Amino acid sequence: MPNKEGRLFFRVCLSLISVCRETVTSMKRKLMQTLGGILLLSAILTGCGIPIPTRPAVSVQTEDAAKTEQTAPAKTEATVSGDTAADKDEEEEIPMQVYIQVGNRTFRATLESNEAAKAFAEMMQNEPVILQMHDYAGFEKVGSLGRALPASDAQTTTQAGDIVLYNGNQIVLFYGSNSWRYTRLGRIDDLAGWEEALGSGDVTATFSTGK
Repeated sequence: MPNKEGRLFFRVCLSLISVCRETVTSMKRKLMQTLGGILLLSAILTGCGIPIPTRPAVSVQTEDAAKTEQTAPAKTEATVSGDTAADKDEEEEIPMQVYIQVGNRTFRATLESNEAAKAFAEMMQNEPVILQMHDYAGFEKVGSLGRALPASDAQTTTQAGDIVLYNGNQIVLFYGSNSWRYTRLGRIDDLAGWEEALGSGDVTATFSTGK
């Protein structure tokens, strides 16, 4: 049988165990009350239409997107004006088709894309260019232009309908063929009646843009 001290120690242990159980039970009760209160408050706020604060969304911008926004040039008024000026220049571009009148016949010619042809077309912008053309060797008509054009002579074999620059300042209309150093200016689009219009003697040729 336990002695007096053993019985006393046993009673103390039982008391401590009882106190611990009561403490744990009390803490559980308080925790449940707290959780219940939170749930009840949330239900009340939702029912009243009061928004519950949430964490705001953060806008994330990639490095490449930021660089694009920084470097993308805004189309300023000056840029728009430049575009308008460029469009106007295109509208006023020197025409690459001209008309040649010999007697009562008019022929259309397409000019070459070179500096000499452009300079020749520029001469026709304000008024027609009228040349007295002299027959030479039975295959061409030659007329002095009175000024020099930017020549780029090359050995050329011409055909009927070719228009060339000779010696930098003479316009030659071919109704036959020849081989020499010329700068090509253009060619007659339709040769119907071309040789008959030039004939065998001297002629007057009027060059214009047709405006």
